[in-house]
Amino acid sequence: MKNAAASTCMFVDIGGVLLTNGWDHHARKRAAANFKLEVAEMEDRHRLTFDTYEKGKLTLDEYLGRVVFYQKRPLFVQIAEGLGIRSILHTDYRSTCAKLASLGLQNDDGVVRATS
Repeated sequence: MKNAAASTCMFVDIGGVLLTNGWDHHARKRAAANFKLEVAEMEDRHRLTFDTYEKGKLTLDEYLGRVVFYQKRPLFVQIAEGLGIRSILHTDYRSTCAKLASLGLQNDDGVVRATS
């Protein structure tokens, strides 16, 4: 790995909290195109699942698990990296700490801070 510039900020997106304006047909179509998902299959899964989610019988995680993440997709990290954003895929605490440390961040006591 080549020497990377020091990190000055970190963006964390938990379940679409950042940079979202809704999840209508057009947004789903754009998401499918951007992330190379099968539009027709995603729409079918959405139609079968959304009413249950909208009635509060599914959590957002459950909805997304049925519509988008029903199969493994580390693709989102790859796309971010393709846009020049250094990215990691969180799978567990230890590996995420190691990945953050490789980017010049350390975590000794649950607090992530830049190293000097």
